[in-house]
Parts: sequence; structure tokens; C-alpha cells
Amino acid sequence: MAQHIIEEAKRCLQCKNPKCKQACPVGTPVNEAIHMLLNGEIEEAGERLFLNNPLSIVCSLVCPHEKFCEGNCILGRKSSPIHWSTIEHYISDYYLNRYHEKPTIDRSKKIAIIGSGPAGITLAFVLATRGYDITIFEAKDKIGGVLRFGIPAFRLPKDILDRLKDQLVNMGVKIRPNTLVGPVITVEDLFRDGYKAVFIGTGVWKPNPMRVKGESLGHVHFAIDYLKNPGSFDLGKKVCVIGAGNVAMDVARTAIRRGAKEVSIMYRRDEEDMPASLHEIKYAKLDGVKFEFFKAPIEITDDGIRYKHTKKVMDGDAEKLVEIDEPVEFSEVDSVIIAVSQGPKSNIVAHSKGIEIGKTGLVSTDACGRTTREGVFASGDVVTGAKTVVEAVMLSKKVADAIDAYVMGLKSEEA
Repeated sequence: MAQHIIEEAKRCLQCKNPKCKQACPVGTPVNEAIHMLLNGEIEEAGERLFLNNPLSIVCSLVCPHEKFCEGNCILGRKSSPIHWSTIEHYISDYYLNRYHEKPTIDRSKKIAIIGSGPAGITLAFVLATRGYDITIFEAKDKIGGVLRFGIPAFRLPKDILDRLKDQLVNMGVKIRPNTLVGPVITVEDLFRDGYKAVFIGTGVWKPNPMRVKGESLGHVHFAIDYLKNPGSFDLGKKVCVIGAGNVAMDVARTAIRRGAKEVSIMYRRDEEDMPASLHEIKYAKLDGVKFEFFKAPIEITDDGIRYKHTKKVMDGDAEKLVEIDEPVEFSEVDSVIIAVSQGPKSNIVAHSKGIEIGKTGLVSTDACGRTTREGVFASGDVVTGAKTVVEAVMLSKKVADAIDAYVMGLKSEEA
């Protein structure tokens, strides 16, 4: 493993104008970290990566590298790009065991972080490093959010999240698990108790239905619910997943690993329109997932799915999808999992004043994560909809600076 990492690192051209770094949402210093690694400075390389992205170890495993850094490596034009993901994981995994930051905490700078997904964890690390007194409120029993309950363990081992949690606690961050903010503890309560700012990073945990007949039947499940605890579901041997994003790929691959003999993905368009990353599609195919394109479900029955065939047609200069005027067909399956998208729950905004949301329920913010209520900030999927981990990190770093400026402004007024 180590020899492979070294040989791969040696392939780096050390470009003066590194397109890999420029293509990364958080500007990961790829060439600099590789240079440090080859010079025997692995701890310095790890520190460089961690300070730039506290979730570097996570991104090394789940980031769509083919879209960002690796996809823009100049070597990829004529051969294969540097496999930065494996190098990043090696460095970041090493460094996480060496990280022992113990900042001096200022109890007068209390920050409440609601939700411990990628956005919340990033913010906690950044602000704790700056001496803020952080409390994370997590509705579930363990931190991680979508990283723990939405990404399968074969893609992201959960012990990584436990290690991140231990580091946060070591830095003085307090964690309140099994605590739902909104109906019981409110945003108003948090400000009453001395928190200078409140951050909302609760993600998107409400599945969006297709609104077709049969969605309430006992063998029909929503993807985000299935991924939380796959072991509690009995899917049978033949499973159909409706949807074509990364969540659908995760569901399909998980179902196969848990004993389903035949798993298919039904999608109303074709492969080139699939929102899932090419990387995830390829791995789904390797795992034996079958793909059924140009099929639109119109009803779910006790025995399977009734669907109509679709096709693309040109409407002037625009392309649109239409149903083919043919008899409805039927696919027999044991279970159906719906993975067409998710939205945010309203636990917080429904019990708080002044926090505006958009038409889809996402929290409205400015570019720095300020909501319409003073002192309340937000970022991550609850603001943008489902995005990548690295994009959540990017936004949360901006929010950290905005919160820092806001709180320091309050302290100046007190002085």
C-alpha cells in the first residue's frame, strides 16, 4: 500500500498552475501535500490538508474526484490522472491520529451547532480551533448526519466518524445526542442561555414522494429511511430502486450486499441523464445492479410496478420527455425503494420566528450563511439541497468567518 502511494505521488508533475487545486471547491493543495509527503514531511502534509479541510479524510473516500481534482489533472489528457484520493486518504488517516489540538476555550463565546453532518462538523472544528465554546445538538445517538446514516459503510467506514468525534471532544466541544432542537429546545431558548450565535446544519431527511398510487404499501420504502439502518428491512430477493442519483446507487449496492439476488434501477430517462456520478454508476454495474431506462412508474401494486415507456423528443430547440402511447407494462418485484430526492424537515423553522425558507423548504441565506434572523446561520444541504461533502465544507468555512465576525462585533459593542 505504502509503495503504491509513493509511486503514485512521484507521478505528480508539480504544476506551477495546478488545475487540480483550482477545480477543488475548497482549493485542496494537492501538489504541495504531495511534495511534503515525498520529502518525508507527512505530518506537515496532513496538517496542511486538515487546516484547509477538516473532513479531508472523509472527502478522500466519498468525494467525486473525477469531477473535481482528478478530473482536471493534466496527466489525464493523455494517460491516467494522479489518483489523489488514495494519497489524500493515506496522509489524512495518518494525521488524524497525530492531531491533538487543545485550544483555550472562551466561555463567553458560546455557539450552538444544530446537526452534526459535514457542515456542522466542519464548523465545529474551525470555530473550536479559534477558542469558541461549541455545543453540538444531534437528534440521533451518534454524530455524522448523512455521513453516518446516509452513506454505506463500504464507502465510508464509520470508525472514521468516531475518531473525528473523539478529536472534537478532546478540543472541548460538547455534544448533546438524542436532542431534537425545535419542538422542545427552541432557538429562543438557546439565545436565552447565552449562545451568541446559532448554526443550522440539519441536512435533508424528509423523502420526497413520487405521488403515485401504491406508495404507502408495506413493501415500499424511501431510500433515506432504508440507508439509516438497512438491517431492519426485509426486502426479499428482487428489488427495484426508482431514481438515478448517488443515493439510488448506494441503496442498490447496499441491497445486493444484504442478500438481494436481483436489484434493478428504474429511470425514466437514459444513462447520460443520470445525476449520479460516473464513478458510482460504474461501481453499481460492477456489483451487479441492472439498469432499466426510459421507464416511468405509474403505480406500485402488491406484486410489483406498473410503468409506461418514455422517449425523448424535440420540442422546437428544446428536448423533452414524453410517454409512449403503448399499453402499460408490469415488472414483478418483492420490494420497491423510492430514491427520487429529499428535502429538509421543518422542526426548527416551524418553532422559530424570523427564519425564512424557500418554496422547497430550504433555509434562505446569503452567500455567507446568514439567515433572515440575526444571529442565526445555516449551510450544507439544508440550504443548498443535497450536494457533495466538499461543497458543504466550502460553505461552512465561509459561515465560520461570518459567525466569527458577528460574535466579535457583539463583544466590541459590549466593550
